[in-house]
Amino acid sequence: MAWEVLLHPATIFFQSPAQFVLQLTYKPILAGVRDWDPISRKARKGELTHFDMFDRAQRNSGIHAPMWLGDTPTAKRVAKHLRNIHAKVAGDVIDIAHPELGGYDANSRREAMWAALTELHTMLWVYEHFAFRDGEAPHRLPPSERDQFIAEVAEYCRLFDSPEGEIPTSMAELKELYVTYDELFKPSWTMDVIPATGESFHKITEVSLKKNYHISQLWVQVQLLLSQGIFKYPIMGAVSAKTRRNSGFTPLKSALAVASTKFMLPLIWLAQQPSMDRYMMRVMWGPDAVKLIDSARELHQMALAERGMTSAARY
Repeated sequence: MAWEVLLHPATIFFQSPAQFVLQLTYKPILAGVRDWDPISRKARKGELTHFDMFDRAQRNSGIHAPMWLGDTPTAKRVAKHLRNIHAKVAGDVIDIAHPELGGYDANSRREAMWAALTELHTMLWVYEHFAFRDGEAPHRLPPSERDQFIAEVAEYCRLFDSPEGEIPTSMAELKELYVTYDELFKPSWTMDVIPATGESFHKITEVSLKKNYHISQLWVQVQLLLSQGIFKYPIMGAVSAKTRRNSGFTPLKSALAVASTKFMLPLIWLAQQPSMDRYMMRVMWGPDAVKLIDSARELHQMALAERGMTSAARY
C-alpha cells in the first residue's frame, strides 16, 4: 500500500512541497532548519541564491528515495548517512518565547520519528486529494487501506530507531500521537527568530535572495514556481485543517485553499501525465532516484499481478 501511494505520479510531483508544509509545523524540525540548514547559514552570510533553494528542493526527494524504494541494506546505509548529516543539528532552544519546550536534536528518537511520519503522512494526503485513479477523480482510501499504509510506514520509522512503544500502526494511533505531541505543533510567531542572532529566518532569506539575484537564476525560479508556487494553495487545501491553522492560515485563507484544490484539478491532472511525470522525476528527484522509481514500479506491478490485483496508478 505504501508503494501504491508513493509511486503514483501525483505523489512524485507534489510530495516534496507538501512534505514541507506539515514537517515545518513540527517545531523541533523547523528549529533545526532555522538554525542549521545550509539555506539559513548562507542567508546569514548574505550569500543565499535561488540556486541554493533549488538545490535544497532537489536533495529532499533524492536522498529519501533509497530508503523508500531500495532494498533493506540500502535503506539502512542511507539512513545511517542521513543520521551522520544530522549529527550537528541540535540546539538548546526550540522557541525563544516558550523555553518550557526545551531543545531539539534531529537524531533523537522523537525527532526522527516525527520526521518520518510527517514525510509519509503528507504522501497519503497528496494521493487522496490529487491522484486521479480507477477512472475517477481523486478520492479518499477506505479505512482499512489507510490503516495498512500507516502500518507499513512503521517499518520506515524503525530505520531511525523511533520509540517502539509510540510508532503508530493505524490511523487511530497516529491521531492519538498528534494529540500527545500537540504542544510541539502549535503555531508560534517567535519560531522565526534565530536564537543565536535574534534575526528573522524568513526576512534574512528574502533579503539575501534579492541581493544576489541574477538573470541566470531565472530557470530555477521557474522550476520552483512550477513545483511549489503555482500549487501552494491547492497543497494547503490537501492537508488537514489543523495543519493549515498551525501554518498560520486564517479561516478565510483556509477556505480559499480548500476551494483551490477543487478549482485547480485540471492543472493537477495535467501535472501527473506521463511526460510531466518523467520531467519531474528527472529534474527534482535525480537519475539514481529515477532508476529506483522505475524499478519499484515494475516490481509493484509484478507483485500485484501475482495476486490477481491491478494498480490504481498510471505510470
